Order: sequence, then C-alpha cells, then structure tokens
Amino acid sequence: MVQKKKNNLKKKIFIKTFGCQMNEYDSSRIFDITKKINYFQTKDKSEADCYIINTCHIREKATEKVFHDVGRVKKEYRNKKKPILIIAGCVAQAEGDLILKKDRYVDAVIGPQSYQSINKVIKDIENKQEQQEITNFETIKKFDELKLIRNHNSNVSSFLTIQEGCDKFCKFCVVPYTRGPEYSRNFEEILDEADELISNGSKEIILLGQNVNAYNDKNRRLSDIIFALNKKKDLIRVRYYTSHPKDMTKDLLEAHNKCSKLMPLLHLPVQSGSDKILKSMNRKHNIEEYLKIINILKEKNPKIEFASDFIIAYPGENKDDFNKTCKLMDKVKFINSFSFIFSPRPGTPASEMKMIDEKLAKKRLSIFQNIAENIKIDYKKKLLNQIVKVLFENKMLREKDKYFGRDEYQNPVIVYSKKNIVGQEKKVLIKKFSHHTIHGVVMNIDNFLAA
Repeated sequence: MVQKKKNNLKKKIFIKTFGCQMNEYDSSRIFDITKKINYFQTKDKSEADCYIINTCHIREKATEKVFHDVGRVKKEYRNKKKPILIIAGCVAQAEGDLILKKDRYVDAVIGPQSYQSINKVIKDIENKQEQQEITNFETIKKFDELKLIRNHNSNVSSFLTIQEGCDKFCKFCVVPYTRGPEYSRNFEEILDEADELISNGSKEIILLGQNVNAYNDKNRRLSDIIFALNKKKDLIRVRYYTSHPKDMTKDLLEAHNKCSKLMPLLHLPVQSGSDKILKSMNRKHNIEEYLKIINILKEKNPKIEFASDFIIAYPGENKDDFNKTCKLMDKVKFINSFSFIFSPRPGTPASEMKMIDEKLAKKRLSIFQNIAENIKIDYKKKLLNQIVKVLFENKMLREKDKYFGRDEYQNPVIVYSKKNIVGQEKKVLIKKFSHHTIHGVVMNIDNFLAA
C-alpha cells in the first residue's frame, strides 16, 4: 500500500536545451510525454528527479560541452540524491556510445527520433537497469506517439515541427546523420496540433523543419499548411524555419503574396556568395538562382526582408570567394545574419578537407560581421519614429510595467504599459534602439501620458 502511494508521487523533470528551435519544440513535447508517468516540469534544476540535457551537434566542440555540463550536474548534486541524467538530441545520436563509455554518471542517451521511448527509458532507470542507448531512426513511431499526446504549450508564440531530417547532404552538415532522412508529418495531424496551440492561447505559430520547405505529405506542401493557417480566426502570425533555396517552389512564393498572416521576413540560408564554394559545399544552388528567388519575393511582397546563414573560411575559400560573400551581404542587405568560421563536424565529408589558417579566418569573419552589423544599424535607424506592429509575448519580470514583444521582422521590442498586453498585437511608435533591443511607445492615450 505504501509502495503504491510512493509511485503516485509527482516527480520533477528539468530540461536544459541547446541549439535550434526544433530542440525547443522537442523539449516541450518531452514535458508533455513524461506527464504520463507523473513527471512534471520544474525550472529549478537543483530539485530535479530527472535532468535532461537536450543537445545540438552543429557548433564546435559540441561533445566536449556535454561532458562539461555533466560535470556541472555532478557538482550541483554532490550532496543530494543523484537525478536520472539523460543526454538527448543530436550529440546523443552522433556520440551516444562515447558518452556512455566515458561517464558512468550518465544513465541514458536518446536520439531526437526516439523521444516516444523516453517514459520506458526513465522507468527502466528507476528499476535499476543498465545504461541505455536509444538512437534508432524511428521518426514515424515518434510522431505516431506524439499525436496521441496533447500539446500543452501555451506560449503566445509557439513552435510546431512539421518536417524532420534532410536529404541534401551539404558536405559541412551533420543533420542527415543525426536527424536522418527527410520525413514529413501528416497534414491533418499538423493542423490538429495547430488548433491545440491556438486553443491554448498561441497567437503566432512558427513551422519548423531541418528543411521545412521540403515538406511533402501526399503532394501537400508547406504552402498548403500556410494557406490553412491563414484562415484560422484567432491566429495572428505564421512563420517558417529553416528553408533551402532549392525548395522555394512557385506555390510557396505565391503564399508570400496571398497570405496576410505570413510574416514578411524570410530566413533563407545561402552560406557563401561564391558559386565555387557553394559547389564545393554541395549546396545545389548558385548565386544567380538565389538572387532570382529574392527578386521574385520582393515582387510578391514589397515589404519582405531577409535573414541568412554564412560560413566564413570554408576550405578552399580564397580572397575572391570571400569578397563575393561580402558583396552578396551588401547587395541583399540582410537585416539579420548568423555567421561563423567553418568548423569541421566529425563524419562529414568537409571534415577531411584542409582548413584555412585560423588567423586569416578570424580576420575574414571580423570584416564580414562588421559589414553585417553596419547594415543592421542602418536598418534600425530607419525604424526610428516609424509605427510598427508588435505581438507581445510576456511581461518582463525585473522591470515594472514593461512588456516584451516582436515586430513583424522578429525585432525584439520593449514598451511601457499599465495594462496587460500579453497576447495582443499593438501598434508601437519606435523611439530608440540598442544593440539587441528596440524601445517604443504603444499607440494609445494612456501610454503617451505615462511616457
């Protein structure tokens, strides 16, 4: 009788999430799954019965960082009962065997396509089973399980994964090896989950995929999802990440013209401004094709702006190749960009290529990021004294009567308001900006008086 009562006690689960938005979505769904075995989310890592590190393998020294985090958990729980420690995500998929062999403190590793098995993993560990490695590519089973579990996310802006994996095999990228081949979720299941999120209070849905515009379920494409969401009464905004230039189909381009809820910012990774380097990367597009997409989208929606990813100092990049990347940045004037020096990912073809001198690589990155930063500053200057639409996501905890939101271009905006404006889209007059944030005034009488 006592044992039965003990099993019914609620336990606490903490997840530390690294990397992309898809990892954030996965972590949210793990919380939903583990409720079935009486584990509930805590934001206090020191009180966790189960501690999960959801990892990303894109950045440099990813595995090394995992071991550092495991060390931190050991220190945190030195004088407490050890939590169940699980390493999840792409590092678990790629380096799971190494992690388990190197550190017995880790109870299990579980890959991103196997989260439907996490309750069994936790229960097995509770029953003193040996270390476990669950890294099969079981994407279909994963989403078959997830469709049976309600998505409890109630954020104003919510992620919704519609596609996983990639078949492009860019030579620098580890995704095909950690997330597996392209898989598209069932169209109706996606819309059902979108309805759940909207009923929970979500006003913005961000559609996710490693190659999101490769989505194809029985000839229904990403554009079909966008058009369907555009009709949802209580939904204000739709976005999608991350796209590949090769899959910017005519129907998707048209959605940018006809869907008013699709936001006018497209993140379209280009990686380099040099056709030679793009070919070496196996990117399957060239700069002429990329610029054609940009120009068509500008015709479809004159308000549209662009963001992108860049790899600087990719093996074989010479001065001319680098200058072409800088010229592309200046030509398109990306309002946001993510740029990194090439770092080899184990197991990828590019990891066998000759690296560029580190000092030269750092110099090129500095030059490129200065160009990008100046473009961003010029863009923000043009926002001053302009009125923009901002969807407010939360009240700031440490600053009284201040609210955080994002405009249509994902710019962070902070305003003062006596009234609760979370979940509302408001017109805001932009008054000033800092490096990361824009500050404005909500366009109503009360706030003008308070300001």
